[in-house]
Amino acid sequence: MTDLKQFQIWFVTGSQHLYGEETLKQVAQHAQVIAGALDNSPQMPVNIVFKPTVKTPDEIYHVCMDANSSKNCIGIIAWMHTFSPAKMWIGGLKILQKPLLHLHTQFNRDIPWGEIDMDFMNLNQSAHGDREFGFMVSRMRLNRKVVVGHWQDNKIIEEISNWARVAAGWHDWQGAKFVRFGDNMRYVAVTDGDKVEAEYKFGYSVNTHGIGDLVKVINATSDAAIDKLVKEYGDQYKLDNGLKKGNEKHASLREAAKIEIGIKTFLEEGNYKGFTDTFEDLHGMAQLPGIAAQRLMASGYGFAGEGDWKTAALVRAMKTMASGLPGGNSFMEDYTYHFDPNNQLVLGSHMLEICESIADGTPSCEIHPLGIGGKADPVRLVFNAAAGPALNASVIDMGNRFRLLVNEVVAEAPMQNLPKLPVARVLWKPYPDMQRGCQAWILAGGAHHTCYSQNISAGQLHDFAEMAGIEFVLIGRNTDIYQFKNELRWNEVFYQINR
Repeated sequence: MTDLKQFQIWFVTGSQHLYGEETLKQVAQHAQVIAGALDNSPQMPVNIVFKPTVKTPDEIYHVCMDANSSKNCIGIIAWMHTFSPAKMWIGGLKILQKPLLHLHTQFNRDIPWGEIDMDFMNLNQSAHGDREFGFMVSRMRLNRKVVVGHWQDNKIIEEISNWARVAAGWHDWQGAKFVRFGDNMRYVAVTDGDKVEAEYKFGYSVNTHGIGDLVKVINATSDAAIDKLVKEYGDQYKLDNGLKKGNEKHASLREAAKIEIGIKTFLEEGNYKGFTDTFEDLHGMAQLPGIAAQRLMASGYGFAGEGDWKTAALVRAMKTMASGLPGGNSFMEDYTYHFDPNNQLVLGSHMLEICESIADGTPSCEIHPLGIGGKADPVRLVFNAAAGPALNASVIDMGNRFRLLVNEVVAEAPMQNLPKLPVARVLWKPYPDMQRGCQAWILAGGAHHTCYSQNISAGQLHDFAEMAGIEFVLIGRNTDIYQFKNELRWNEVFYQINR
C-alpha cells in the first residue's frame, strides 16, 4: 500500500506589511504552532509543512509555483491570520494546480474578555481576513475545501486529515498508467468511455496491450518463483485439499501462481498502477486470473473486470486514500437480489475478483468451474465480507461530463450458509431503502461495477469530485426520489451551460 507519509501539505498563511514587523512575527509564530500541531496529530496521514508568511503578490505566486513543481506536495492549506488583500492572490491562484483547503480558524479559541484591545483585534483578524480570501476564490470559480473551527478541535483535525487522504488519492492519479489486457467486453456501454477526456480531466492514462504481450511475460516465470508463491498461498489461506501438493488440482494452483507473478511483473516493468482484463480475451492463458486479481488488489493495485478502466482507476484511488486504515476497498458488482419484504438485500460479488481486504476472517483458496470464458477451472479466494457501514462508488461517462455516483449502504452477515456459491461475496442494504436506493442508482445511470469501500466516506468522495471538477451525486439516508430527479435535471443544465 502507499506510504502517505512521503507526501506533504503546505501550510501557507496570508498577511501584509501594513501591520508592522512585530505583528508579522506573531503571525509567523502562531502559524508555525498550528502547522506543527496538525503535523503531530496521530490522525494526520501526511506531513504538514509550515511555509513562511506570504505578504506580497510575488511571494504568493512563488509559493504556488513551488507547490506545483514539488513532487511531494499534494496540496495547500491557506489561512488568513490577518487581513490579506485578495487581489494579491490572483496570480498565485491562477496557476495553482494542487488541491486547496481554506482553513477558517484563529489562533486563540476564546475572546480574552478582560484583556482584549485593538492590538489583539489587529492581530487576530481571520474572521474577516478569511472572508476576503474566500471572495476571491469564489470570484475565480475555483473549487476548494472550506473547514471552519478551532484548529485544536478534534473534529476539525479529522476533517483536515480526511481531506489530506483525498488529496493523496488525487495526487496518485496524476501521471498514473493503467493497462487493459484486451479490450472492453463486447457491446457493453457503461464500462467504456472517453479515455482521452479522462486523461485530460483526471491525469491518468489508459492503454491496451494485447493478451499475447502478457502471456509472454507469464510464460517466462521460473519454477522457483512459482514454488515460493504456492507456499505463500498455503501459509496465508485455507487451502482446498485438491489444490495441495500431490493432489489432482495442484497443477492448477501452480498455474494460478504463474499468472499472478506474470501480471505483477508486467505491471512493475511498465510502472502501471492498475489493470483490467476480460474473459472474452484470454488467448494463450490457461485460466481467467482469479486469485491473481484478488491479491494484486490487496497489495494496492486498481482492478476491474471486462475492460472497465474507470472502475480500475477508482479502486486504485480509493485504496490510496485508505492507506493504513482498517477495512478495505474492492472491485464490486451488484449481482442478485433478496426481495424478502422484511429483509431486502443486494448480493454483491463477481465471477472471481473481489479483494480480500474486505474479508471477514481468513479466505479459503478453492478451485471451481467457471461457466464462461471457455478456459480451465480458475483458482480463487472465497469469503464473506465483514458487516458494517460501507458505500459503493462508480465513475460514469455521461457524454458531456463524468459523474461520480455514491450509494451509502450497510453490509450484513449472511443469514444462511452459501455452500454452492464459490465466490467472495457481500450482502448489503442500500440507503435510503432497497426500492429508492436502486431506483436512484438507475435514474443516475450508475454502472453495475463499483468500488466497494469499508473505510472511505461519501464526504471524502465529494471532496475528490471537487478536486477533479466533476459532478458528484449521493444516494444516502435522506434521498427523496422527487428531489433526486430534480437534482439530476439541474445538474444537466449546469453542465450544459458550463461545458
